[in-house]
Parts: sequence; C-alpha cells; structure tokens
Amino acid sequence: MLHLGLGNFFRAHQAWYTARASDAGQWGIAAFTGRRPCLADALSAQDGLYTLLTRGSDRDRFDTLAGLSATHAGHDHRAWTDHWRLPGLAVVTLTVTEAGYLRRPDGGLDTGADTVRADIAALRADPTAPAVTAAGKLLTGLAARDRRGLGRIAVVSCDNLPDNGTVLENTVRELARHTGRPELTAAIDGCATFATTVVDRITPRTTDEDLAAVAAATGLADAAPVVTEPFSEWVISGEFPAGRPRWEETGARFVADVTPYEQRKLWLLNGAHSLLAYAGGIRGRTTVADAVADPVCRAWLAEWWAEASRHLTLPHEESAAYRTALLDRFANPRIRHALAQIAADGSQKLPVRILPVLRRERAAGRVPQGAVRVLAAWICHLRGSGVPVTDTDAARIVPLAQGPLPAAVRGILAFLGFEHAADRTLVDAVRDQAEALCAQ
Repeated sequence: MLHLGLGNFFRAHQAWYTARASDAGQWGIAAFTGRRPCLADALSAQDGLYTLLTRGSDRDRFDTLAGLSATHAGHDHRAWTDHWRLPGLAVVTLTVTEAGYLRRPDGGLDTGADTVRADIAALRADPTAPAVTAAGKLLTGLAARDRRGLGRIAVVSCDNLPDNGTVLENTVRELARHTGRPELTAAIDGCATFATTVVDRITPRTTDEDLAAVAAATGLADAAPVVTEPFSEWVISGEFPAGRPRWEETGARFVADVTPYEQRKLWLLNGAHSLLAYAGGIRGRTTVADAVADPVCRAWLAEWWAEASRHLTLPHEESAAYRTALLDRFANPRIRHALAQIAADGSQKLPVRILPVLRRERAAGRVPQGAVRVLAAWICHLRGSGVPVTDTDAARIVPLAQGPLPAAVRGILAFLGFEHAADRTLVDAVRDQAEALCAQ
C-alpha cells in the first residue's frame, strides 16, 4: 500500500484498520508526508512505530502500531515513483484535506493556483517530472506504473468531500488534459480505479501533554504519537482490482452507494463542527467539548441537526442514534479538539457541509436558521471575531467579508457558489444573525 498525507488522521484511521486486519502482515504501508516533512524523519527513526492513544471519557488506551513499512518526505520524488513501479502495489490512499484538491467553487480544477500552473508546465514538458499537487503526484505515479506495463490499482480518497472518489478522478483527469499529454490520460485509464469512502474518527492535534502522557504510560519517548477517540467508521464503495486488506474484519463497511452515510457524516458531524468552530469561537469557547457544554451552542446544534436530518435518507432511528452518539463524542473532555483547528479552510468546507442543506431548505420555502447561523458566524469569523482565520483563500474571502454586512453576505454567498446570492430573504436573515453574533 501507498499513502499520501502522513498525518494524524491517516495513522488513527486507515493505518489502524490495516494493522488490525488478519492479513496485516501482507500489507506494509509506504507513507509520504504532506505539509510536515519532518514527520517522516521522526517515524523513520522509530522504524515506523508509533503510539495510538485512544481517549475514552474515563480511561486511556495505549497501542503500538507497526503498519508503516517506510516513511518519506513528500518531495522525495524518486521514492514516490519507485513505489508505483512495484508489481505488488495494490492500493493508494490519500488524506490531503479538502483544500488539497485545489478546486474552484464550481468544482473544477483551480488552474489559477500557482501550484497547479507549475504542475501543468512541468508535466507538459516532462510527464515524469516532480509534481507539487496531490493530483500531480498521482499523475506522475500512474505514468511511472504505466511505463512498466503494470496493471490497475485502487486509488482511494479518504477526505471529507461528497463522492470523493469521483472528485479525485475528475481532478486528476482535468490536470492530465491541461498538460496536453494523451499518455497521462491513458495511464489513468490503464492503471487506476477510484474508490469512494466515508471516514469518521475525531483526531485532534497532538500536544506536549499528550507526548508526556505517552512517555509516562509506556516508558517510550515517542516523537509522533496520535491521539484519537474510541469511535471509528469507514464506509467504502469501489473496485479493488489488485486486492486489498481484509478491512471488513476490522469494522469497515463495503456498500454499493456511500451517499446516505456521506450525507449523515458531512452534515451532522462536520457541519456541527463548523457551527461550533465559528459560533462557539465567537462565544469564547476553545474546544468542541467546551462549546457543546455551552447551553447556547448546544441549542444551536440541535437546531442545525433538525434541519439537516430532514434531508437524510437513512432510517430515522439510525440518524437519531448517530446524533446521540455525536453528543457523547463531542462532550468527551479528554479529546481536546481545538476549534481553531476545525475552523481552518472554511471556504472549502462550507460548500459541502452547509450549502446542500441550505439549498434543500430554501427549495422547500424555509429560511433555515441553523444553516444561516453557520454562514453568519463564518462571516463574523472572517471579520475578526472568534478564532483566527486560516484559509487557503483568505486573500479573496477576507476582503469580501468586510464593509457593510448586506454587501458582505452577498459577496460571500457568491464566492461559495450559492446560486441564489441575491435572495433578499436569505441575505437579510444572514445579516441579522451576523449582527447578533458579531455583537457578542
């Protein structure tokens, strides 16, 4: 197996599922970093071993995971293409966050981004050249595999995007077309299938206190432990032509269509996270547990969930049980999931977490106060309230959010790709909520 995005979530989720499979011994994982090249060195020095600290509401569990057979810095192009040339490679997974797909609000590849332009130029000149973007790296890997005459493998997106397998495939194919190299499109056709997944496990950033807790409990100076919650879910749909680990033995669910599970997770969990991050941050809360303990935030959460749940297709009892479990997960004080971490890249997250519900509610003639509140809180966040702004599109969205609120609301809705940005009723509702929130 090969993985792009050597972060905490991958090591708490896909690597954890693989390590617990009965055939784990047959499935080493070579992982490449995304934003933190130093993590590869830290894990390499530990022979790929790391501690998974699972924090329940009343106790800790410490497990040593050993599934990483190699770790590399993301810029190690030679190691990257060498792994793609291995006949035994069967699965490539990636966790690069929503922003890592570099898409415009309309879903197309952002060819105006500097890194995308650089990859197009480099791959147009030489399809084996080092690439910067995730899509570019996949293209170079597929080209290397195709040149060896090797067969198809599964490429598996594990990021919080609707229909993420199709999104990834379209992004890679669009980049290939822009290079003007037909052999790159042929490499996609001949060497890849794209699986769609839903992933769920709250995994906050590791703190110095976590490092100390691992050292005290295990006697080991682990430089790269991961903290996570007991709950985990993985729903998968797709073809694995070269085989895969027996993930179903460790709780993964294989289905024909992930959409019902995808909507439940994106709207109820991720949408709630965005609400708490922006609105809770404005109220001075710093973690999810802090925010959900606030009666005001909790009432806002219930309002949002009621709106979103109206449009879920899973049985009502199943969705209700999921919401009950979410409250317990959010309230776990031993998982310090920082609102500032969740708030990052709202420009990429809100279109898939909030706007689908907003569209459905407006189509039914309703003004959904829960969805409106998230947008209003995000605008206040961009105007300087609550947690600091960290967003790949900050240069565009922060100026849009300034000035008179009605114009700011229209500008932000248009940026997000909401087709009814001039909807006077909606604009007024968001403005009113923003005025109330920004005044806190």
